[in-house]
Amino acid sequence: MSPRISTMSEDYVRAIYSAEEWDDKGVGVSDLAHLMGVVPSTASENVRRLKDAGLVDHKPYQQVRLTEAGREEAMKMVRRHRILETFLHDVLEFSWDEVHEEAEELEHAVTDRFIDRIDKVLGFPQTDPHGDPIPRKDGTVASSSTISVLTAPLQADLEIVRIRDAEPEVLRHFESRGITPGSTVRVLEKSDVTALISLQVGRQRIDLPYTLGAFIRVKLG
Repeated sequence: MSPRISTMSEDYVRAIYSAEEWDDKGVGVSDLAHLMGVVPSTASENVRRLKDAGLVDHKPYQQVRLTEAGREEAMKMVRRHRILETFLHDVLEFSWDEVHEEAEELEHAVTDRFIDRIDKVLGFPQTDPHGDPIPRKDGTVASSSTISVLTAPLQADLEIVRIRDAEPEVLRHFESRGITPGSTVRVLEKSDVTALISLQVGRQRIDLPYTLGAFIRVKLG
């Protein structure tokens, strides 16, 4: 068994993978700094270390992308994180806006054996509380064809599949309006002028800025 990479590296490769899930173009250093809660110079230095370790590819002023080795490490961390989130939510009854921070603290302390045992106890769930797919033990992920709600057709019945693991207050806002995985929505209107998308959730009409709409992925119901 190969030794685990550093905690910093684990955090960064998981963050890069998660960003690539939502935007296949990769992630810039400044955006990565925001995700990690550090200044750009710190993120840049850590990206250099990851590149030296063979975990990422990066050229100045271009996006950061995982190498094959980096993706392998990222999948381990994503699996840990999402299984822990599911355990915290389903068994310990944490709310979906609380589990991310708690899982971040726990994921570096537990063993693969511990994660496998939790996975079995949970019944091998395929998604976490936000609808994000949980990688299997072999590193593969079940395929799921989804689109951004921003590109969804008007007046079609849509099922919310995933909500980006955003700031806790955003998740609380979504939940208060019935915007959760499994819910049915319709896109009523989109306005590039106001950068707003109007959704029907139940009997409610909800106007969201495009920046929040980008956190929602759906499939045709």
